[in-house]
Amino acid sequence: MMTFRFHLAPLLVTALLVLSSCGKKAEEGGESAEAEGPTPVQVEEARRGPIDHIITADAVIYPINQANVTPKIAAPIRRVLVNRGDHVKANQVVAELESRDLSAAANESKSLYDQAEANYRNTQGATLIDDKTKAQADVASSEQALEAAKKVYDNRVELVKQGALAQKLADDAKVALVTAQSQFETAQRHLQTLNQVGQRQQTAAARAQADAAKAHFETASAQLSYAEIRSPISGVVSERPAYPGEMPASGTPILFIIDISRIVARANIPVKDAAAIRIGRPATLAGPDGDIAGKVTVVSPAVDPQTTTVEVWVQAANPGERLKPGATARISIKAETLQDQIIVPAAALLNSDTGAPKVMIAGSDNLAHERQISVGVRQGENVQIVSGVQEGEKVIVSGGLGLDDKAKIKIVAKPAEDEDEGDDK
Repeated sequence: MMTFRFHLAPLLVTALLVLSSCGKKAEEGGESAEAEGPTPVQVEEARRGPIDHIITADAVIYPINQANVTPKIAAPIRRVLVNRGDHVKANQVVAELESRDLSAAANESKSLYDQAEANYRNTQGATLIDDKTKAQADVASSEQALEAAKKVYDNRVELVKQGALAQKLADDAKVALVTAQSQFETAQRHLQTLNQVGQRQQTAAARAQADAAKAHFETASAQLSYAEIRSPISGVVSERPAYPGEMPASGTPILFIIDISRIVARANIPVKDAAAIRIGRPATLAGPDGDIAGKVTVVSPAVDPQTTTVEVWVQAANPGERLKPGATARISIKAETLQDQIIVPAAALLNSDTGAPKVMIAGSDNLAHERQISVGVRQGENVQIVSGVQEGEKVIVSGGLGLDDKAKIKIVAKPAEDEDEGDDK
């Protein structure tokens, strides 16, 4: 029993020494924690200046122009001269229809028109003058014949009274006199009619006939020209649903052409943001090779009741036709430039316990002061402060996360790399 106690004593002494050593280390650690220095932070001054109100949204791309090529006449397709993907010019022939019957009708109308023009030229020239000359000659001739017939009749009447001539011969002379009188009156009426109508009226009638024939010919020529189907715009053939030999139904397109040399990006923007957008404002569109400059061309005057948004169009160039209709793209619109605003880096913004934005201000007392703020528009790495920060105050942009209000801080300079990046910006 005494032996056991002898061996246990050294073990107890060793344990007490270990516990004593741990206690001293704990006390030293506590003193070290209490002596911990201030938190290093980086700051920037709140400055006053302009900031752009940038509105971003997803948009759907549309061609700047498009055309559904539809035949104007009903006829079988003779041939189609382009395929999907081909580039065409405005007024280029892209298809042809059967037109032999239309060609024959146009030739017939041309002949009738030429005939009417010839008749007009004759009427305008010498026809009416010749008719008047002949009518005047007819009047003179019939007048002479009337006088001669009257003399014969008078002589025979006298001879009948004397009994030297038979009554039948006198009656024959009377018939001849009546006939001559009738011919004279007819010739006078014809001459009078020609004088009343005049050359102007006959010429006008001939001109009207020629114009009617010309209109008929032009109609037939137009129908014939419709057999050549031309592209109304310059662009790219997007679809070609028709083939030779088919008879397209009335109003059915045989080609679809789109112009994508420029594109229109249509975005639905909330009413609050759209209120600041005006036609002509600059914008950018994210393309495959970087941002593409554009401008606002349409701001819808009505709000979509289903989405409570306003449709805005941004028009931009399409180099190399890389942007395709139907695709989506991100657009950024510079709605307005706000002058003389308080601006701080976006890195200074923090979320408070309530979820509202806040910043930490580096005070002259080397303490961090929590400040609730109201945020306005953002532009890149900068943000507008509506309230809560004054010009010249130093906001913590690095090291502020997790800082308590009135925590000790130490302002340190930015690393050289950050300063170089800031200079480049």
